[in-house]
Amino acid sequence: MIFLTKPAITTPALHPGWAALPASVCRLVRYALAATALSLAAAAWAQTAPSQPAAPRIAIQLVDRIVAVVNREVVTQKEVDDRILRVQLEMRQRGTRAPDQDLLRQQVLERIIAEKVQLQFAQEIGLSVDDLQVDQTVARIAESNRLSLTEFRSALERDGLTFAKFRQEMRQEIILQRLREREVVNRITVAESEVDNFLADQIAPSADVRAEYNVSHVLVRVPEQSSPEEIERRRARALDVVRRLRSGTDFAQVAAGFSDGPEALQGGGLGWRDQDRLPELFVDALLKMKPGEISEPLRSPAGFHVLLLLEKRGAGGASAATAPVQQQRARHILMRTNELVSERDARQRMLSLRERIENGADFAELARVHSEDGSASKGGDLGWIYPGDTVPDFERAMNALKIMELSQPVKSPFGFHLIQVQERKLADMSDERKRMEVRRILRDRKSDEAFEEWLRQLRDRAYVELRNDER
Repeated sequence: MIFLTKPAITTPALHPGWAALPASVCRLVRYALAATALSLAAAAWAQTAPSQPAAPRIAIQLVDRIVAVVNREVVTQKEVDDRILRVQLEMRQRGTRAPDQDLLRQQVLERIIAEKVQLQFAQEIGLSVDDLQVDQTVARIAESNRLSLTEFRSALERDGLTFAKFRQEMRQEIILQRLREREVVNRITVAESEVDNFLADQIAPSADVRAEYNVSHVLVRVPEQSSPEEIERRRARALDVVRRLRSGTDFAQVAAGFSDGPEALQGGGLGWRDQDRLPELFVDALLKMKPGEISEPLRSPAGFHVLLLLEKRGAGGASAATAPVQQQRARHILMRTNELVSERDARQRMLSLRERIENGADFAELARVHSEDGSASKGGDLGWIYPGDTVPDFERAMNALKIMELSQPVKSPFGFHLIQVQERKLADMSDERKRMEVRRILRDRKSDEAFEEWLRQLRDRAYVELRNDER
């Protein structure tokens, strides 16, 4: 915004060709033209009055406009524009056509509002993430891309994102994930009767229809305590989504423009989901659908859902809760990191131990002397391990090993490990294991819908003021 005093300066009109550009670009062009006009006017004034003292330099200040107020924070135009540019880049990389600019702007703004509401709530309840946890996450991301931290930093900057900004975004992502676990996932209850019913279904005649589905999803959220008229308007919006999709409009484009779901700007894709881990509402509809079909709007407490069934596979398989699983008998040596032992030192010590074992030293004896895990007294023996018993980094490395193969140093949240798998076998789970797995499946099944409902309530309770966009 440019603040001027007399004489008033007339901003040159935009060329008609600019009309096709996004509003934010046009607004920046107007600022630039206004600045140019002001400079020319000042120069002309100086030429017509040469005997006068030199005109003071006029400072032009571009002020970022507020587009929304969320409780005690604001959302600025630049914040929205920057997010839109990144979303558009991601869509181009996926080959997805972006929706109408106004729809995309509304979607991006709503995502920013939802994030701010959650982060504010996290701050109120004292949920935070320290620098060490952020650094570990960033290091894992760099490592998964096979880049050093220096190379990763350079790659980010080439994409126009500063390392400091990326770290801040990672901090917020971790907080949002932990907030969801604390406020939603950990509060989901699974009754023993639900476990009993699930297990009974596995031996029922209909149990052979279990499958995996590759699904895309549009959610039209219905605010809490909506009037019948508002609910009907939301239903009409969901029906409009169905009409657009069945007329051939790209699903990802429609999802990015109309969906209130967290995956909307990623095209609405849920990916492959086991039938056990989908809401029953979805499963009931998907069982009647063929690949490529679009569902009618499905009503849930969160709103109206529209599904696209992309693919289906695995019909006839048993539930993961009752199928035999692969157990592994493994042993390890753990070296923890702390203020006195850096990651570099720990890795070097593990490489030294690995070399000694490769040259004939006894694994169990070295584990008893050097391992900092409770299994050290047993020579590092962890016994028979079920899937999910260890942290993901450890399990991935263990699964990739051949029998009696010795791993390279493996980093996990606990430190660095040397891992060796001694045996593998297929085994039925114990009854208690089955019940634990069923509880996890049912919790997963409920989590998405519970999160949507929780987020809707949090959003509805927030004070949100939208400022009309200047055109």
